[in-house]
Amino acid sequence: MSASDRPFSTSVVLEAGRADRQYWQDLWRYRELLLILAWRDVSVRYKQTVVGIAWAFIRPFLTTVVFTVVFGHLAKVQADTPIPYALVVIGGLLPWTLFASVLGDASNSVISNGNLISKVYFPRLIVPLATMLVALIDFAISLSILAGLMVWYGFVPGWQILLLPAFVALALLASLGPAIWVAAIVVKYRDFRFVVPFVLQFGLYVSPVGFPSSVVPERWRLLYNLNPMVGIIDGFRWCIAGGESPLYWPGFLLSLGVVIFFLWLGISTFRRVERGFADMI
Repeated sequence: MSASDRPFSTSVVLEAGRADRQYWQDLWRYRELLLILAWRDVSVRYKQTVVGIAWAFIRPFLTTVVFTVVFGHLAKVQADTPIPYALVVIGGLLPWTLFASVLGDASNSVISNGNLISKVYFPRLIVPLATMLVALIDFAISLSILAGLMVWYGFVPGWQILLLPAFVALALLASLGPAIWVAAIVVKYRDFRFVVPFVLQFGLYVSPVGFPSSVVPERWRLLYNLNPMVGIIDGFRWCIAGGESPLYWPGFLLSLGVVIFFLWLGISTFRRVERGFADMI
């Protein structure tokens, strides 16, 4: 019997954990889909708008003006730091806006892509990750406000500014955990998506966006850092102002631990629930 006449045989290898490893490999294999979804979301967001992507600059700029004029001058809520109050505000607003954009957009991302999810296989985690890239593009444009204010006030940052990308990455990780957790929960409980805007609005005022966290009494300061954005915003300001805005290391490490916890919670919940996305959507 020739080799061509022999019956074809296959063997199936079962190995614990292989499916999980294959999933993370698929995330890399489908990286082009990630970029396609991100570009689609950017084009849809600014399609048929007058100023287009310039809204990524206008919105944080106007918010900075409101905080500076209303809280800094009218309400006399001046930050107890030697750096200009506008830099204090933008130093808190930029990481918070990045966090809020990822969480707000990702909460509805799975539902919005229901037709794609129900028809084609790909790692579902790509969908909320695409919204993270969109928010990162807006953030990069908003950084021009920070650069402009530094030039306006003649403020020269120290060497700490080189660590700014690390705190941007931490802001993304801080948003990614809750974002993918909410994205998974919203598929089953649709009314949960209405809670997200309220939480973000509330979080804007309880986070140290318009003030440094040093104004919080010392006995409450460590507890205050259970809000993961507190340590990240403090770190962002530290990169801008250096020793003029010192980093509270115990609180930062606590915030970092909270970020890691929510990242684990979000990924584990999403991986467990995504198997039924096609049925629930």
